[in-house]
Amino acid sequence: MYQTDMYEGMIAETVMIAGANGDLINAYYARPLGPGPFPGMVVIHHMPGWDEWYREATRKIAHHGYAALSPNLYYRAGHGTPEDVAAKVRADGGVPDEQVVGDLAGALAFLRAHPSNNGKVGVWGTCSGGRHAYLAACRLQFEAAIDCWGGRVVMAESDLNERFPVAPIDYTPDLSCPLLGIFGEEDHSPTVEQVAIHEAALKKHGKDYEFHMYPNAGHGFFYHNRPMYRQAQAVDGWEKMFAFMAKHLG
Repeated sequence: MYQTDMYEGMIAETVMIAGANGDLINAYYARPLGPGPFPGMVVIHHMPGWDEWYREATRKIAHHGYAALSPNLYYRAGHGTPEDVAAKVRADGGVPDEQVVGDLAGALAFLRAHPSNNGKVGVWGTCSGGRHAYLAACRLQFEAAIDCWGGRVVMAESDLNERFPVAPIDYTPDLSCPLLGIFGEEDHSPTVEQVAIHEAALKKHGKDYEFHMYPNAGHGFFYHNRPMYRQAQAVDGWEKMFAFMAKHLG
């Protein structure tokens, strides 16, 4: 709980980390100053790209006492504005799941190796980053995972290809940690029906999870800089996120 006489300090900077296949990629790293220990959070950007909103979100998480690292999953597509790079990635068919998992494994290793880490690291993402967060929580060893409106966790057979060979929901038996899911009733990806399929799989395999479905909210309702922003739902969603993180990582 924040008190007005508390010391506050933060460092936020771009760093290089080892990603998939040992490739060096850049990442945005924000953490409180001081000896810690601090829990870690891997912060996964959305399909619009590695953009300013994700810088703000990374610093927000650091402000709450976490060492937060947001890797640039589009690094190999070249550089420019986040919008231009994301457009190139979409035109190329998206980033392969195996490469994403490798990059997130590198982000996880970076946070675990820091002397101030308290031994726990979570993962969070929105949109495609929510899907990636779930994929990472099933393929890697995190202590908590948060999926905000991650589309294409549930996939039709016709949507699978060499870049996306396995639907993330099929990895559910391997989910390594508690999961928080935040969704909007008016979303089209994932739909309410797809979220229900996901929830049924979690129940079937006895996983520790909590899902929250918000009325009068669609895709991306946390994004204060976009028309889909829904203030009341976003504030409540952030509160649920930080309560979940404190419970499992703090």
